[in-house]
Amino acid sequence: MPSNKNAKNPQQHVQLAVEDGYVHVRGAREHNLKNVSLDIPRGALVVFTGVSGSGKSSLAFGTLYAEAQRRYLESVSPYARRLFHQMPVPEVDEIEGLPPAVALQQQRGTPTARSSVGSVSTLSNSLRMLYSRAGDYPPGQELLYAESFSPNTPQGACPRCSGLGRIYDVTEQSLVPDDSLTIRERAVAAWPPAWHGQNLRDILVTMGYDVDTPWRDLPKKDRDWILFTDETPTVPVYAGLTPKETKAALKRKDTPSYQGTFTGARRYVLQTFANTESASMKKRVARYMVSNACPECEGKRLRRESLSVTFAGLDIAELSRQPLEKLARLIKPYTETEGKVDKADAKLHNEQLIVRRRIAADLAARLEVLLAMGLGYLALERSTPTLSPGELQRLRLATQVRSSLFGVVYVLDEPSAGLHPADTEALLDALAQLKAAGNSLFVVEHALDVIRQADWLVDVGPLAGERGGEILYSGVPEGLRKVEESQTRRYLFNEAPAPGRTPREPTGWLKLEGVRRNNLDGLAVDFPLGVLTSVTGVSGSGKSSLVSQVLVELVGSALGQGGAVEEEQSEEPDLERDEALPLEGRIVAGMEGVKRMVRVDQKPIGRTPRSNLATYTGLFDGVRKLFAATPDAKKRRYDAGRFSFNVAKGRCEHCAGEGFVMVELLFLPSVYAPCPTCEGARYNAKTLEVTYRGKNIAEVLGMTVGEAIDFFAGEPLVERALEVLKEVGLDYLRLGQPATELSGGEAQRIKLATELQRATRGNTLYVLDEPTTGLHPVDADRLMVQLNRLVDAGNTVVVVEHTMRVVAGSDWVIDIGPGAGEEGGKVVASGPPQEVARNKVSRTAPYLRKHLA
Repeated sequence: MPSNKNAKNPQQHVQLAVEDGYVHVRGAREHNLKNVSLDIPRGALVVFTGVSGSGKSSLAFGTLYAEAQRRYLESVSPYARRLFHQMPVPEVDEIEGLPPAVALQQQRGTPTARSSVGSVSTLSNSLRMLYSRAGDYPPGQELLYAESFSPNTPQGACPRCSGLGRIYDVTEQSLVPDDSLTIRERAVAAWPPAWHGQNLRDILVTMGYDVDTPWRDLPKKDRDWILFTDETPTVPVYAGLTPKETKAALKRKDTPSYQGTFTGARRYVLQTFANTESASMKKRVARYMVSNACPECEGKRLRRESLSVTFAGLDIAELSRQPLEKLARLIKPYTETEGKVDKADAKLHNEQLIVRRRIAADLAARLEVLLAMGLGYLALERSTPTLSPGELQRLRLATQVRSSLFGVVYVLDEPSAGLHPADTEALLDALAQLKAAGNSLFVVEHALDVIRQADWLVDVGPLAGERGGEILYSGVPEGLRKVEESQTRRYLFNEAPAPGRTPREPTGWLKLEGVRRNNLDGLAVDFPLGVLTSVTGVSGSGKSSLVSQVLVELVGSALGQGGAVEEEQSEEPDLERDEALPLEGRIVAGMEGVKRMVRVDQKPIGRTPRSNLATYTGLFDGVRKLFAATPDAKKRRYDAGRFSFNVAKGRCEHCAGEGFVMVELLFLPSVYAPCPTCEGARYNAKTLEVTYRGKNIAEVLGMTVGEAIDFFAGEPLVERALEVLKEVGLDYLRLGQPATELSGGEAQRIKLATELQRATRGNTLYVLDEPTTGLHPVDADRLMVQLNRLVDAGNTVVVVEHTMRVVAGSDWVIDIGPGAGEEGGKVVASGPPQEVARNKVSRTAPYLRKHLA
């Protein structure tokens, strides 16, 4: 419905929308939004709030940003349009007064080590130009262009390692991990399992090699040929015969079982890794490959000619390894207009001095913004897969601050994620700069410090999923005080009581010494057992290095797990990314109090719609057994597998159990339509004829957790799992909700619920890195209840956390710092929250005090 009834035509209407300074949204129905209409001011900091799953992101990203992108792409040529990742066209009647938009969403780092802080911030481009035009060249070397200083170009990449900095090969030790075994006992572990491996062993028998002597006792010449030969001889194979019988059969020229072709172990591993399309095969052979720093470039990834050029006495690789804070100090003297900086100046022409000053000044100005955003501890060469989503988003935000765009809407997804309260202030300054430049800011946010700075609040709710999707309030922040239904109101105006209680006493101590990783240098730290511990500190202080890396690796190694029990493993190895860091540190006491370790993270519970809440938690197994036990199913001889949409016999043939079909539209976003055969049910007609308590399997998957609790009352197979999901605040999700539709916070709580429904054995160490990321304060409170339940059952919980409400409710706090990068990496304070809050050095203490008052 138009907001101005006097508008004569659409063009005049849009003109009025532009003049009144508002974006007018009418009839938004994306995801769970219930046909909502609202007006949002431009040129303001607009914050979208509401509980997790209420519909905030559906409004900000799925509707406003998606529509802005659609309008922009309509002005682009059809060919260029194909190069964009196009969002689906939003379900909305009309949006007026919407400027062009830039989205800065939470996302994990780019999945390649070739993308770095330098490339995302574009600082590397300027640095390459600086070395090319104003670097200190050795006598007689000709000028190199900027491309020669990039490891991602043929002109710059080291020819030995192709710009990776590491070379990957196999060794005798990696291929034969246990040399006391014989070849028959599978000493060559890298060879394929099952028949193919047996075939290779049988070929060696034919060729006269000894397969029954321990590997270490075989002649070196034989060992080297078996592992490293590139020859591929084809010989007759006599399957099942002993070496003696095989020799006799060869002498008699008996007809062989078949002709077999030999492949050396190294050849097999390298060829399989390069050519297989099976992720599991690739992952298996990657275990037998070792990586070392490239001897040609010493891990610096560039050609020797490029590395011979220096600036400020450093080659470009060395300069890129400096923390941004130190880099800014190195660059600053070169921005000055007068005075000599070093001896190299004498060799520079006036033109080179001008170029150097211009590029250095640009670098210094852009570094200043990054430092203000609390990112001074990062280095340009740091690869993006190692960055948290919050770090990556702030890096992109800093780049936008320098872009000087005007009249744009920036749509941000929790920019405070991963930020210590001290760093949030710098973030707010950056947002203020963007707004002052004439832009609008639409921010989805849970952090109360950011919400309090809003010019305008849009509160979505009242609850999540189907019970959300309504606009509870749209206006200046103070007005939210009167909205009774709002969950945000209670926390924003300090009406929600803080979770105050007496801290529990530790039952023991897990003591670590000599910890070295990133900025941790010989650290000693004691983790209390049997309590809830929060590890705090400013962004980049070393919290995640200590907890999510070293603690997990040391305890995993001690337990023989090789790391935490991971809910999801990477499907495909990436040698660029999976380079193992040396584990330095030791556990000196306390392992008797840890029998098991679980790491609960925010990674997706699956990458495809086939993975969902019901399949992940295991409750779907119980549901399928109930259907298979019905008289109708028994009569038809349907087993539990019949009721899985991943099994051919039960699923719809047309959509292969997906429930929808994709319609490719070439120049437009692909459209997903319900399958015309099963109408989205995912199953074939025969399977859907079987009902349990009057519902077929598709109807059960369409129920929310809350509805399913009533429906399955009295069924212990599924009741426990459903109750736990409700307790972690996920009763609004549908049982069949695809994993791809779940937020990081929802995925983490599903993992936690899966763990909670298991028998509580005690003595388990739970490790969570920033579990409240993406959670509304009311959901964070629910999460704390569940974490306390784990502790009360005799377990230990360690969380890396920035939310002071959670820290205040912990039993113990370990504060790392005092600063970031080189200025961090030390234990500043350790003790109960009240004690840490009194520490004079801790940068966490002043913020913690506010929540303990």
